Amino acid sequence: MNILFVGDIFGKAGREILASHLADIVKQRSVDLVIVNGENSAAGFGITPSHVKEFLSLGAHVITSGNHIWDRREIMEYFPTEPRLLRPANFPDAPGQGLYVGTTASGIPFAVLNLQGRVFMATLDCPFRAADRELAKVPASCKIRIVDMHAEASSEKIGMGWYLDGRVTAVLGTHTHVPTADERVLPNGTAYITDVGMTGPADSIIGVVKEGILKRFLTQMPERFEAAEGDPRLMAVLIRADPETGRATSIERIHLRGD
Repeated sequence: MNILFVGDIFGKAGREILASHLADIVKQRSVDLVIVNGENSAAGFGITPSHVKEFLSLGAHVITSGNHIWDRREIMEYFPTEPRLLRPANFPDAPGQGLYVGTTASGIPFAVLNLQGRVFMATLDCPFRAADRELAKVPASCKIRIVDMHAEASSEKIGMGWYLDGRVTAVLGTHTHVPTADERVLPNGTAYITDVGMTGPADSIIGVVKEGILKRFLTQMPERFEAAEGDPRLMAVLIRADPETGRATSIERIHLRGD
């Protein structure tokens, strides 16, 4: 079974390169399951119902998110209508859900869990205990289990990888928008990477127009942050796994330019 996870989709540039390349990747790599992180798709901050529908129409099976999920207020009322859109499961009391259990077109059951870290981020419920709680809800017959660990600290993401090794198919880090080169399969069969990276404009500072952030660094004064558009890149990982056991056999980084 081949599983594609696309890193944080940022703004118009990210949406457009996803639309241009996703179908080809799915066909060329014989992808069975597509998961995308869409929390930055609305001009870099949040996601709208129209973007959710767009990603699903392109072939995404599940959309994960993170700390920017509440930036667009209209998404709060939309959550009950679309279970394939996830928010981190360790938000203590929020609309929507952090776990989705479904079946691929070929009949393979799968589960996707969304978590958010707490180091250098908002103080949410413990993501490790939330993982235990949510995974207990997944039927034993569902062996393919993918976790989006949306966190700032590398140590916290690495910790989650080791904590869930052998219990899930993959723990995939998101949030920093910078891809890491530590992809591997852990000893008990869990594919891991600290950060998948960003699907969006590389001519930027983590997706945002450079000048505004540089001025903020230099002056420490408030600045308006705007989504950049130049040099779009698609960053993702492809995981190969055994649907009978849920164990990953490989993880590969994918990095495509818009041209």
